[in-house]
Amino acid sequence: MPSIHQLKPAFQGLLRPLVRTLARAGITANQVTVAAVLLAATIGALLLAVPDRRILLLLPLALFLRMALNAIDGMLAREHGQVSTLGAILNELGDVVSDAAMFLPLALRPEFPATPVVVLVVLAVVVEMTGVIGVQIGASRRYDGPLGKSDRAFALGALGLLLGLGLPEGGWIGWLLWALVALSALTVVNRARHALAETERQAG
Repeated sequence: MPSIHQLKPAFQGLLRPLVRTLARAGITANQVTVAAVLLAATIGALLLAVPDRRILLLLPLALFLRMALNAIDGMLAREHGQVSTLGAILNELGDVVSDAAMFLPLALRPEFPATPVVVLVVLAVVVEMTGVIGVQIGASRRYDGPLGKSDRAFALGALGLLLGLGLPEGGWIGWLLWALVALSALTVVNRARHALAETERQAG
């Protein structure tokens, strides 16, 4: 299924000059990965500490910056000889820790119904775990949609933007979040199904 992840090559092309500059400056992929986690934790803390709903305007900005950092760390690793086992661990753990740190605080804000937020964060972990399981069974790391990391960030960033700009809250937020939960569950199924199909093709 289509996913924002498919736009990644074009996004990387825009970032490549910056990545070369960072590599020359001695910045490592692992440092960028850790910076992305710290950014998520900082935003999550602000969402807890600041009751003014305008703080939600930080969500789209932080999510875009986090997406850029995630692309940069991968490019530093692949294109500048920084691939490492530690980097692979940090990259996968960093994604799920960042999601939890940034999105779980929304469950404690009055604009959001807590239950679908928590379920969505739990399913976000399952989605990424399913992608990694593909490697364990001999397939590639799966990034199938419809709600991968980038899609989830876009949806929640857009929601934060709308609410931060003053769109009235209401029951529609819960319906939207439950729709994202359903799309996350479908993503788990898609990733598992495509991983299995890939191993069957290899065996045949």
